[in-house]
Amino acid sequence: MSFYVYILACSDESYYTGKTRDLERRISDHQEGVGSDYTRRRRPVKCVWSDVFPDDAQAFEVERQIKGWSHARKEALIRGDFDLIHKLARSKEKRNREDGSKRVKF
Repeated sequence: MSFYVYILACSDESYYTGKTRDLERRISDHQEGVGSDYTRRRRPVKCVWSDVFPDDAQAFEVERQIKGWSHARKEALIRGDFDLIHKLARSKEKRNREDGSKRVKF
């Protein structure tokens, strides 16, 4: 059975990322205010990106990864700008290395 990972654009310009087996039903649930407190308070919502995965484990992994991304990186994914996605990832990795070098290690 296939699973979908999706991104919704909310009325407050934030993004919501989720996963489901039935994409149409789940988006309808979000529009009706069912199942997610986050989107219930930010309706209407619009599905701006989705992809299909062969199993729940892969979909879960991708969903968690995207949830950790910045707003800019999610927008790059929505636009299909994979070069920018990688550039933003490298920028974050560089910032993390710089922050880590300033910390005292025990």
